[in-house]
Amino acid sequence: MESTMRTATTVRILVVDDHPSFRRGVKDILEEGFEGASMAECGNAQEMLDQVREQPYDLVVMDISMPGRSGPEVLKELKQLAPTLPVLILSMHPEDQYAIRMFKAGAAGYLTKASAPEELVHAAKKVMAGGQYVSASVGEALALTVRTGVDKLPHERLSDREYEVLCLIASGQTVSDIAESIHLSVTTISTYRARILDKMSLKNNAELTRYALQHGLVV
Repeated sequence: MESTMRTATTVRILVVDDHPSFRRGVKDILEEGFEGASMAECGNAQEMLDQVREQPYDLVVMDISMPGRSGPEVLKELKQLAPTLPVLILSMHPEDQYAIRMFKAGAAGYLTKASAPEELVHAAKKVMAGGQYVSASVGEALALTVRTGVDKLPHERLSDREYEVLCLIASGQTVSDIAESIHLSVTTISTYRARILDKMSLKNNAELTRYALQHGLVV
């Protein structure tokens, strides 16, 4: 029977991250794991969407944090554009912060940037074969989210961008720091902060940080 899997020489992988040196490292690892693969790269969400429109890929490896766009928002748009394209998230954020949201948005796998090179190759091969790559802890959390009758925690009611701002505030960043890092205005970040406090019935950053620590959203 003729195989439906592409050969290594025809595999096309797109690496998306706003740090060129990191992109190069990821490409080097994947080139070793997929001999003869065609590698492409880009540094922001719009470039990624443009490249996927222009040509087919077998895998996208992308970071969550990109200038001006939240990871789940970008991923949802990408999946609308290419519903069957497997996406592997490679992020600096711990799994317990963002993995569930990214899986709900359409990710096929989630790894932290501290993962070993061989784990990245293994995860890439698994999602390209149609599977999902999840750690045991993320698998348990995903199972919990689909149980009926389980009330959502306050932070689970936040939008993707609000959740991102919550984690950044709880990690000790100021409104100005956050505005600069995700390329939004100070006023916009302040608005997100006010919404977060209101939705979670919290009074200030100290209470927000305490909540995030208690629920393992930051370390």
